[in-house]
Amino acid sequence: MLGWSVATNGPKEGGVVLLPEVDGEAAFRAWLPKAKGMFVMLTQAEASCRPASSWEEHGPRDAVEKFNDARTAARDAWTARIDAIGMERQDIVDALENAGVAGFFTNYWTGSWGTERIFPMTYSFRAMNRKAAAFNLSCEDYGLVYRLAENGQGPKVRAVAESKDLGEKPVYNVVGMIPGKELPNEYVLLSAHYDSWDGASGVTDNGTGSVTMLEAMRILKKVYPNPKRTIVIGLWGGEEQGLNGSRGFAADHPEILEGMQVTFNQDNGTGRIANVSTQGLLGAGEHFARWFAQMPGILVGNIDLNVPGSPGSGGSDYASFICAGAPAFSLSATSYDYGTATWHTNRDTLDKIALDDLKGNATITAYLAYLASEDSRISRDQRDLGVDPRTGEQRTWPECQLPARETSDRFK
Repeated sequence: MLGWSVATNGPKEGGVVLLPEVDGEAAFRAWLPKAKGMFVMLTQAEASCRPASSWEEHGPRDAVEKFNDARTAARDAWTARIDAIGMERQDIVDALENAGVAGFFTNYWTGSWGTERIFPMTYSFRAMNRKAAAFNLSCEDYGLVYRLAENGQGPKVRAVAESKDLGEKPVYNVVGMIPGKELPNEYVLLSAHYDSWDGASGVTDNGTGSVTMLEAMRILKKVYPNPKRTIVIGLWGGEEQGLNGSRGFAADHPEILEGMQVTFNQDNGTGRIANVSTQGLLGAGEHFARWFAQMPGILVGNIDLNVPGSPGSGGSDYASFICAGAPAFSLSATSYDYGTATWHTNRDTLDKIALDDLKGNATITAYLAYLASEDSRISRDQRDLGVDPRTGEQRTWPECQLPARETSDRFK
């Protein structure tokens, strides 16, 4: 059991209820007194906590289809239950807390053995608890408690969450540089984020990206100590809360945006670099082609270069710079089960590192930084993004977002 968010005064004990099936806000508010002193289950129970891959390998021919259908049906039914209340998710949680609930139970199973997604409340519910503690139960434990409550068997739970509100505390970016000798006001930026969700060590998100950039800087400092352009490393805080560190850096340093030759960002896990999109910049492809041609094939021979690509609007820190038209690219890695096993989970730990891949990634990044520093300026000409077939409207370049500089900024 994982608990987070708010402090409690010692253990909490109480019964368990499911979020009710009601028709409309009035019916929900009429039900609220029944929730006083209870733990409320806010997410659906999984039909099975056995991964789809296991059903496919060991079950009969249609086992995996039945598993997927049952999972989809359970999620759809739960979504309909929430929607029938007729209130925003945050308003539902606020009402429950005001009614005096003991706490909340949630589960967000990734679909992999024993692996749980770690988010405040759950990513699917997308609400913030302010008074009562929220607990993420494992898939199996959540299913057991859910069934007992659903069947009217009156489960009783004793739970403890310990935390302390320390108020607003400063969060920092870690920034370093090797000054350029010929063009010191033009920049090659190596980018990763130096934070993670709780629940595990945050190794593949984004310890591995940070280590890659640090090692690339060590290599460059040793073999390229007098670069043509200034080489900067930025390890950003607050990426997980909305790219706040990199957005703050971009907002505070327009001169670096103006002088940016290129940003290389690495975020998505421990695997070898396998894909680079040129983010909708028409002139970037020729530079990457030239750089890759000068690098050992064993390093770059399997990298898929997507030209011209489309600009990303979020997801990782390169988006804080490409929105301004500055050349910023994501060095995307092979999966290593990132989506199901380590991304924001209780399994994102040191043993998951693929060390040889990281060594290769640091070498590739150092090569790219050197070649970009020595190369001609990258054009910022943007592709026509065309018409959105869903809306019939012209697609536009992503707009830059301001960072949240205080906790309250994020929840306005």
